[in-house]
Amino acid sequence: MERSWVFWLVGLLSVGASWAEPAADALAAGVVRAAIERTQQLETYDGRYRVIAYPNGDVPEHLGVCTDRVVRSYRAVGIELQRLVHQDMVSEFAAYPQIWGLQRPDTNIDHRRVPNLQVFFRRKGAALPVTRNPADYLPGDIVTWMLPGNLPHIGIVTNRRDSQTNRPIIAHNIGAGPQLEDMLLGFPITGHYRYAGRFAGRERDR
Repeated sequence: MERSWVFWLVGLLSVGASWAEPAADALAAGVVRAAIERTQQLETYDGRYRVIAYPNGDVPEHLGVCTDRVVRSYRAVGIELQRLVHQDMVSEFAAYPQIWGLQRPDTNIDHRRVPNLQVFFRRKGAALPVTRNPADYLPGDIVTWMLPGNLPHIGIVTNRRDSQTNRPIIAHNIGAGPQLEDMLLGFPITGHYRYAGRFAGRERDR
């Protein structure tokens, strides 16, 4: 009887694992689709501090920075990074960068800062090795870079490829609004993440 129960449990876990993988793939596809669609809309790069609602808050639709590309793309598939980052910072504020002189989390800006997103993704088990091999970066992956002047940047790997280099095209906003560019290897890569939210098995978005 005990052996039968063990076999049943193993079978159930196997079914759950097989379900989670295609679900995560579908989520990544949704993130990519949202990121690409955003490049077809007018958006002015504007990183000024703004007071926004919580949860589900956002700066005006026609404004945004590189992090807003990620936040809005995940929001399109039902993952609210503003709330998730805030909850994690409330729980472990000391784990996040202390470079802005804040004494407590700030729902207006925390999720809009690249270093905070890097810590959040890493804490949720989404960090992957950083390489210079484009084949390691799959659609839906999040990549961070360090731009000249020590400016952190973030973007989303899409399912499109450059016709000449065959490298994956990145959806990002580096200052000229949402764009699709072959820039994966254009700057030093500082992070590589594959965050599947509630399908990751590590993070539950509820």
